[in-house]
Amino acid sequence: MGILDNVKEVENNILANKINDARLICVTKTVEKERIKEALDYGVKDVGENKVQELLDKYEFFKQYDDIKIHLIGSLQTNKVKYIIDKVDYIHSLDRISLAKEIDKRAKALGKTINCLVQINISMEESKHGLKEEEVFEFIKNVSEEYKNIKINGLMGMAPYVLEPEESRIYFKKLKSIFEDLKSKNLDNVDMKHLSMGMSNDYKIALQEGASLVRVGSNIFGRRIYN
Repeated sequence: MGILDNVKEVENNILANKINDARLICVTKTVEKERIKEALDYGVKDVGENKVQELLDKYEFFKQYDDIKIHLIGSLQTNKVKYIIDKVDYIHSLDRISLAKEIDKRAKALGKTINCLVQINISMEESKHGLKEEEVFEFIKNVSEEYKNIKINGLMGMAPYVLEPEESRIYFKKLKSIFEDLKSKNLDNVDMKHLSMGMSNDYKIALQEGASLVRVGSNIFGRRIYN
């Protein structure tokens, strides 16, 4: 199957999920622009990049498409915020106060508000970034009160990689539970709208458990070798 067939298959799986209106974030990490173009010309509206430098390299290419939304989905170093603050629509990896402080400062200087998702380490793996479950409420409350140029739009998390996708369900259920609990708090400057979870190997399970954003790369562009 080619790229367009792969995109259509993922979109059909999203449409088949009746729980909510989820969106596909097409993960373009390490993918050549010519191949990304096939997906964007077809009508993909959301792209996700993991690394700041690669996002910068592709930014002008992405902006040829007026209605594209650019998501930074990888871990973000504080000293690199200044390079992407005016280029991204969503940051998925807000996980510490030092990062919130820098995002807020840079956004305020531009007179804009930046949409952020708070990353939670639901698998509790040392190799993954994100807050612990018990830290999340106080963190979000702090950000919402102190950093007015950040708009928290929801949560992001990753299940551990497993051979059987069904084993991911317990992690997605947990993240959905945290999401709903935070939503019920009605915190100022917080709009719990997006739940970003699920990747190529487990996005179908994530959809069943309430994902509103799924981050799919390999199932569209094929398996890639990451540095």
